[in-house]
Amino acid sequence: MSDGVEGNEERRRTGDAAGPEPQGVPEPRPGEPEPAAQPEPASLVKAGTAGRTEARAGAKTDEPATGEADDAAPDASGTPADAPPDSTDTPDGPEAPDEAGDGLRYERLPDAPPPILDGVRARPPAPPGLATLVAAAVTALLSGLLLGDGLAVNALILALPLAAGAWFAARQAGRRPRRSSLCWGAGGLALLAVPVWSDAEWPTLLAVLAAAGLGALALHGCRKWSGVLLAPLGPVLAVRRALVWGWRGARERTAGGEKDLGPLLRSVLVAVVLLVVFGGLFAAADRAFADLLGSLVPDVDGGSGVPWRLFLAVLGLAAALAVAHTAAAPTRWDGLGPGPGRPRGRVEWALPLVLLDLLFAAFVAVQAAVLLRGEDVVRASNGLTYSEYAREGFWQLLFATVLTLAVISVAVRVAPRSGPRDQLLVRAVLGTLGLLTLVVVASAVRRMDLYMGEYGLTRLRLSVVAMELWLGAVVLLILAAGVFGARLLPRAVLASAAVAVLAFGLASPDKLIAESNLDAHRDGRTLDLRYLAGLSADAVPALDRLDEPLRSCALRSIAVPDAPWYATSLSQARAHDILTARPVRNHPCRDLLTDDISPSVR
Repeated sequence: MSDGVEGNEERRRTGDAAGPEPQGVPEPRPGEPEPAAQPEPASLVKAGTAGRTEARAGAKTDEPATGEADDAAPDASGTPADAPPDSTDTPDGPEAPDEAGDGLRYERLPDAPPPILDGVRARPPAPPGLATLVAAAVTALLSGLLLGDGLAVNALILALPLAAGAWFAARQAGRRPRRSSLCWGAGGLALLAVPVWSDAEWPTLLAVLAAAGLGALALHGCRKWSGVLLAPLGPVLAVRRALVWGWRGARERTAGGEKDLGPLLRSVLVAVVLLVVFGGLFAAADRAFADLLGSLVPDVDGGSGVPWRLFLAVLGLAAALAVAHTAAAPTRWDGLGPGPGRPRGRVEWALPLVLLDLLFAAFVAVQAAVLLRGEDVVRASNGLTYSEYAREGFWQLLFATVLTLAVISVAVRVAPRSGPRDQLLVRAVLGTLGLLTLVVVASAVRRMDLYMGEYGLTRLRLSVVAMELWLGAVVLLILAAGVFGARLLPRAVLASAAVAVLAFGLASPDKLIAESNLDAHRDGRTLDLRYLAGLSADAVPALDRLDEPLRSCALRSIAVPDAPWYATSLSQARAHDILTARPVRNHPCRDLLTDDISPSVR
């Protein structure tokens, strides 16, 4: 007892009661493994200053300042300042900031997921070469000069330097085009023959969009469904990078050295000045030469305006650089495609499809009875005319065809594939569904044919029939893929769409519509002259066969502008020659355009 009192007095004299020992990390006992080092956080953010709660697991605290007073001084709650974060003695309330530190605590955030395109995007290409820059400049110049007056042969002219720039950029990057890429490029150029041939805006728009899609596929060289569908996004997403890429290439070419652009630019400037001066002198000296020069050179001061042409030039430059950049460093869209789905069991997979096959078979049997026995069966069962019956069911059958293609695509992904028996089951069930779908397509086309035979052709009716026929071709391709393999199916479907668009545009739909309605008019049906007067110049040769005053009333509202040669299609030129040889007469047409024309009025 006396020893304890003396010990206490000795500790008070020496000052050993200053405070508890600091709670540091305990040293491992003999035989125990050393604690593993904590990994450094991937990213740290400030969690707060004084007054904020301690960061939870994974937080990182600042090291305290060195000094005896800091080692021994407890915080406001009585807990030592250097207690570990996961200590059970750490209170939930706010803590005082470290006066010697910055008062900030950090916590680790979860790692951000990588961008979706990082795994499929190619490395940035080297700055473009001289040939690529010249092709882009030519594209920009032609865009400003030729695109302000319409779309015809100028679309094909612009595609040539655009394709040349892509070729030069790909060669510089060490890419050799595949045969398939060359075929896609040739197909895109062939589609641009539609605006050269036809004046109608709707087939021209389809052809231009299809040409852009084939061109994008030629740049990327994709083979899977994901690549075929996403390839058109490549040049669009590359515009910003392409502009920076082109600027770097131009800056390198204007900095002097062997690849300096200065001599070429000076040569082009001198050539332009010489052509303008001597061309103006020759035009002033001879009227025939002036007329020839005026028909060949675009009118920059025309109605489109200089600002609009400058905008088109900038747009053409951006498009040319984007296409060239994509050719040099294409995105590998095939890598984004979904993998095969989880295969299902035979019963789970086959039962709904077999029931669907039976439903299709029942519908096909009813359709065969109706279509073979004719209009009497329709009137007896539905009380409808043949044309009303045809119109009533066409759109449902069109939607059923599209939905069947979606069902087949999903069924293929989750089909059982454990052995030859599963392959035989898949081919039997899906093959039956495909064959029955072809019968549904034939029924839909037959319905619309009956309806058009009664009421004539229109743009909508002709378009949906063409689409239904193309869907039937897609079903045939799917059946062929089930026999010969599906490796070429995505590209085959795209090629069939391109061929359909090309054939549709070159067939001059407005001309077919006019001829069909005139043939029906000769057979005793009424004529919707107002609708025919709203067609394009493609219909002028057919409408020119009408008698007066129907001819003049139908042709009066069809616009045939006096456009430059590069913005004039062949059908416009043909219509212009017809209307020049036989001008439209000034007849009163109000009554003729508001009423259907009976066969007796001719």
